[in-house]
This record gives sequence, C-alpha cells and structure tokens, in this order.
Amino acid sequence: MRVRSLAAASMILGALFCLPAGAGPALLFDPSDGKVLYAEDPDNQWHPASLTKIMTAYLAFEAIKEGKLKLDQKIACSQNAFQQAPSKLGLPIGGELTVELALKALIIKSANDVAVMLAEAVAGSDTAFVGQMNATARRLGMTRTTFVNPNGLPAHEQVTTARDLARLAQAVVKDFPEHAGYWAMADMRLGKLRLGTHNGLLKSFQGADGMKTGFICDSGFNVVASATRDGHKLMAVVLGEPTGADRTVRAASLLEHGFQHYGWKTLFSTASIDNIPIAPDAKGLTTMRQSVVSWECGTGRRSRSAAARQGRTKAAKAKGKPILAATNDADAATATKAAAAKPAEDRPAAAAAGKDAGASATPSGKKAKGAPKPIQASAGGELPSLTKPKQKSPTGGDGAAAVAPPDQSKSQQTE
Repeated sequence: MRVRSLAAASMILGALFCLPAGAGPALLFDPSDGKVLYAEDPDNQWHPASLTKIMTAYLAFEAIKEGKLKLDQKIACSQNAFQQAPSKLGLPIGGELTVELALKALIIKSANDVAVMLAEAVAGSDTAFVGQMNATARRLGMTRTTFVNPNGLPAHEQVTTARDLARLAQAVVKDFPEHAGYWAMADMRLGKLRLGTHNGLLKSFQGADGMKTGFICDSGFNVVASATRDGHKLMAVVLGEPTGADRTVRAASLLEHGFQHYGWKTLFSTASIDNIPIAPDAKGLTTMRQSVVSWECGTGRRSRSAAARQGRTKAAKAKGKPILAATNDADAATATKAAAAKPAEDRPAAAAAGKDAGASATPSGKKAKGAPKPIQASAGGELPSLTKPKQKSPTGGDGAAAVAPPDQSKSQQTE
C-alpha cells in the first residue's frame, strides 16, 4: 500500500512539472551539496546569453580577492567596450566607472560594454579574459561549455548547459559569499537614473535572493535563480522560455516545488550535479528564434488595439469610407505614441544620468524642446514583454510601454 502511495505521489509530481512542448532545459539543485531535486535535459547545449556574465563576475570577484582590483578603483571605457552592442551603459571612450559600480551595472543592467571594461581590467584584453573564462570553466567541471566573449552577445560557439551553469552558480555562492548582495539587488542608481533588474523573482517570490537573467533570440529567456527560506538555499536553472513571464513562472514553480518537497526528494535520491551521468542522447545546440515572443526577433505579438485598428481600416476600405488615423481619443493617443516610438536602442544610460559618485560621463546632446521622448531599452537590456500591459517607467525597464517592431537590421540586444 505504501509503495502504491509513493508511486502515485511520484506520478502527480511528474505531471505537475511536465515540460510544455518546446520548453528548454531545467535544473533544480541545492548549492550546499549539489544535490539535484529535478532535472530536464541538463546536458543539452544552449546559448547562455547574459548568463555569461555570471562567469565574468566570478573572475572579477577572484581578481578583487587576489588584490588585482579594488572596489573603489576606476576602470576606463576602451574603444572596444564602446563598440559593444546593447544592452549597455553607453559610456564615452575614456569614461570611467568604479569597479563596484561596474559590478552592479554588469549584474543588474546587464551592460555589455561594462563586461568588456571589467574583462580588460582583469586580464588586459577581452581575448585574454576569455582564455581565463574557459580555463575556469574547465576547473569547475563545466565540460560542455565554451566562451568566446565576456558578455553573452550572439556567437554560435558560445554554448553551455544547465548542469554547467549550476556548477558555476554553486561556485559563486561558495567562493564569494561576501559579494552575495550584488545578485540580490532589484535596482541601482546611476546619477539620476534608476536601472532595474529583469529577475522577476526578486519582486514576486518569497525568499528570492539572486541571480541573473539572459536573453538573445537564439537562446530564448534564461535565468539562474536562487531563493532562501528558513536558512536553506535552493537554485534553479531555466533555459529557453518563450517570454520573460514564462521564465519567471517556471523558475518560481521549480523553487516552490523544491521547498515544499525537499525532505522527500533528498530521502529517495542521491543524484547530484557531479554524479548524474550525461545522457547519451544529450542534444547539441538548439535555437529558440522561432519560438520566442519578441519584436527584436521578429516574432512579437501585436497588441489588441493594433489588431482592432487594422480591422477598422479593412472595414473602411471595403465600404469605400475614408480611412482615419484614429477614431476616438484613446486611438488618437495610441497613434501619437506609435508615431513617436523608435526601436528600443541603446540610449546611453550614462549620458542620461550625468556624473555620479562612481562614473564619469556627460550628455551627448540636448533634446529639442517639444521633441517626442524616445522609447528606451529595458533596464536589463531585453525588450519589454508584449504579452501583458506595462506601466511607464522613467528608465524604460520592466515598465516600458510596448513598442512597434524594431528595424531588424539593428544589432540584436541581450538582456
């Protein structure tokens, strides 16, 4: 009878966490001992996107520990850093930032230019730094991971797995507990700007305390998330979700499952990130480009108002009536915003912020009086989700309004 009860419980839990078609790898584990509570395709290779910056931060922490860098030390923006695609702070060449502020910008804003600045400060060049990244990956047992840049911008050769990311996250937690506060920050200040995180769990999940999100078109929406309850920490790796909201929900579901069933899970399983065998059918690189919901990837969903306007236009044409840009005050306001909207580009955060205690940057020009306010990229670098209404935010973060599809010729942004 007891065996049947356990079998039934196992079936219920399995059904609860059965992946929807097309979902990516997932892993739930205890960072204190590496014990795996749930795993789905943990060794399938995937683009890490900005989860790459966990390794960049790890090496920066290591340099600080060894005395090669100091938190109050200023690092400069090189031409190489300046030329990085969004998401970025947009410091001018020669602009400076303290290491402490750089770490915050790396983790919260997910700034690609700052990742290169830190890489050059640690290793002298981003090429040498990438060598250190791969050497550290081998040391940590990340056997199916290869890095080719320090920020996660699109590169076919830049790959990892859920298991390898779990090993990296475990190392960050164990080796640098003194820097745990960076991963738990929901926002940061840069001059007059407030830059917010894209880690939705920090705002909604009880006990959430880190770490990092990532997104490019080929990876989908990724996250390594941690939470602590009653002194016990669990971590989840979720890769390849179609939207930021799906990513948050799946990570939260895994963590909640772990906290609710931790004792039962550990009683009947000895699996850990170090001893579970690599599946013989582990897949190579997969792309999520056609599955993600993002204007940046050419797969954004139109808003209901846009669909309604198109319907009215077709109806007007069929009846031979003149086509109006807007048929009521609400539509007029929407039309005005759409006309003023620009693709979510890398409006330099530092330029808008002005000088602050740890950064040196100046505005690149004055806005003409009465000119429309530009739509900004989100604080984490990804485009705002278009599947639910957004509230306006002064930084264009998670509260940024939905915008029209951007010019596909523009550089793809990472989160």
